[in-house]
Amino acid sequence: MVNKNCKSTRRAFMKRTATLSIAPYIVPAWVLGRGGDIAPSNRIVLGGIGIGNRGQHDLKWMLPNSDIYFVAVCDARKERREAVKNMVDQRYGNKDCATYRDIREFLATRTDIDAVLIATGDRWHAMASILAMRSGKDVYSEKPSCMTITEGQAVVETANRYGRIYQTGTQRLSEGNFIFANEMIRTGRLGKVHTVRAHIAPWDAAEMRHDWLPGEPEPSKDEIDWDEWLGPCPWRPYNVAYTRGAWRGHYDFHTSCIGEWGAHTFAQCQVAIGAGDTSAVEYEYVNNPTGDGMVTRFDNGIKMILQMKGWRGSCGVRYEGTEGWVAAADGYSTPDVFPSSLMEDYRKTIYDYTARTQRPLNHVRDFFDCVKSRRPTVANPEVMHRSMTTVHAANICMWLKRNLRYDPVKEEFINDQEANRLRSRAMREPWII
Repeated sequence: MVNKNCKSTRRAFMKRTATLSIAPYIVPAWVLGRGGDIAPSNRIVLGGIGIGNRGQHDLKWMLPNSDIYFVAVCDARKERREAVKNMVDQRYGNKDCATYRDIREFLATRTDIDAVLIATGDRWHAMASILAMRSGKDVYSEKPSCMTITEGQAVVETANRYGRIYQTGTQRLSEGNFIFANEMIRTGRLGKVHTVRAHIAPWDAAEMRHDWLPGEPEPSKDEIDWDEWLGPCPWRPYNVAYTRGAWRGHYDFHTSCIGEWGAHTFAQCQVAIGAGDTSAVEYEYVNNPTGDGMVTRFDNGIKMILQMKGWRGSCGVRYEGTEGWVAAADGYSTPDVFPSSLMEDYRKTIYDYTARTQRPLNHVRDFFDCVKSRRPTVANPEVMHRSMTTVHAANICMWLKRNLRYDPVKEEFINDQEANRLRSRAMREPWII
C-alpha cells in the first residue's frame, strides 16, 4: 500500500532497486519481488511504537505476512528497541531495522511508513494512534485503546478527518468460536436474545489507586526516557516497578479490571447484538470492589451483565435467547451451546461468515487487507470507541457508587454533571489532544 505521503520515496526506492538488479548477490530476490515474493510497490511498510511483550507477540504474528516489511521501531526503553531490532533483523537477514526513542522524531522522519503497530501501555494507545494518523499512517492499536470517553471520540474524529484505517486489537472478533457465537444471534438461531454476559478480569478492582510509587534515581535518557514513557499522564517519580507492569491498578495508567478484559468482551457482545455503533444506556451499581454482576442495558432492550466467574478460559462471552444459548472463551475447543443441535452447522456457519463478509479469520490480516482496500476494519474506530465508552461508563458507575443513565447520541450522562466530568482526564503538555 503506497501512502500519498511516501509516493516519491517509494518511487525512488524502486528506481534504486532496478539499478542494483544487475548485482543480484547484493539485492535479495524478495526485495525485487522475485520468486513469488511481493513487489515493493505492493508491500505495506510497517513500523512499531512501544513494542514490549504483547507487542512482540503481535509482531511475530505480522512478520510472516509476505506483503509486510517492518523497517523501524520507536520505544522509550533502549532494551525494547534493541530486542525488536534483533528480532526483525534476524527475520530479514540484515541490520536495517532503525530505532527511535522520540515518537515525534519517528513519525516526522519516517514518511516511508504506511502503517504502525502500537502496543504501548494503555496510557499511550489513543495519543500514539492520533499522532500516527495525523502523520498519514494507518494504525493497529492494542487494547484498551483509549483511557477516557473523550480520547475515544478523538480517535474516531482523527481517523475520519485524515482518512486512516484503524484496527483495535480485539482479535476475538476475527476468531472462529466467537464469530460462530455472533452468527447464532445474527441468524436468529437463539430466538429473541435478552441477555449477554461479558467476562471481566478476575484480578484488581474497579476502584484504582490514586497514589504513586516512591521515587528512585532515574536511569539515563537513552536507557529510558521517563518523560516519554509517561506521555500524557500526570508527572510521577520514576520507579522501575512501573516498567515491569506495576502501572496496572493505578488510575493514572489503567482502565481497571473492567477495562482489562471488557475491552475485548464488551466489543464482542456489542457487535453481536447490533450495538457496535452505540453504547449501553443504563448502568446499575453493584456494591462490590470489582463490578462483578453489574447489569447494563442497551436501547434495544438487551441487557449485558459483567461476570467474573463461570468460565473455563479468559475473555468469555455468553449469549442467551428464547431458543437457546451459546458461550465461548479462550481455551474452548468449540463453543458451549444449548440445544446441542446448534453445533450441527458449526463449520458451515463460519464458512458462510467468511463468504458473506470477505474477511479472514485472522485479525492482523484483516487490518492489512483493509490498508490495501481502504475498507473499514472489523474492529474499526467506532466499534472501539463505543465499546470502550461502555467500559468507562461502567467504571464511572462504580467510582460514584450510583446508577447512571447515558445518552449515546449526545455522548453524555443524563442529569449527572459529576459523571460527565469523568468523561475526560487532564493531559500533560505537550501530549494534549
